[in-house]
Amino acid sequence: MAAKLGGDGDDLVSDINITPFVDIVLVVLIIFMVTASAIVRQAIEVKLPEASTGATAEETSLAITIDAGFRWYLDGEPTTEGGLREALRAAKKDKGDKVVCLVAADTTVPYGEVVRLVDVIKQEGVGKFALNIDPVPRPEAAP
Repeated sequence: MAAKLGGDGDDLVSDINITPFVDIVLVVLIIFMVTASAIVRQAIEVKLPEASTGATAEETSLAITIDAGFRWYLDGEPTTEGGLREALRAAKKDKGDKVVCLVAADTTVPYGEVVRLVDVIKQEGVGKFALNIDPVPRPEAAP
């Protein structure tokens, strides 16, 4: 309770009641826990190849992923070759030459499948793309 017993009733209440604050914080925590588990489930499982050389990519327009089952994803949504071609044409129409694709492929995906994807990107007139990797520290050169 926030009220003090006793006194004449004209005393200033100087205590802060933090019970409502704690209630709000607990509700926000519960909401965060529930939504965080939903976000994690929507991720595409891809084990990226490792490389010690690589640069930060420019701002990307489209993220294209190939998972271990050779399924293609465009910005996290499943797609086909035809769907990818349509999206590339629409992006090229909207942004012109500023379309950049970030290609991520699982380490188990054959090289030929990645080349096929890059070929589709280039056939649609997109000249800028980057290959996504997991960066590893560069080994030191031997003296």
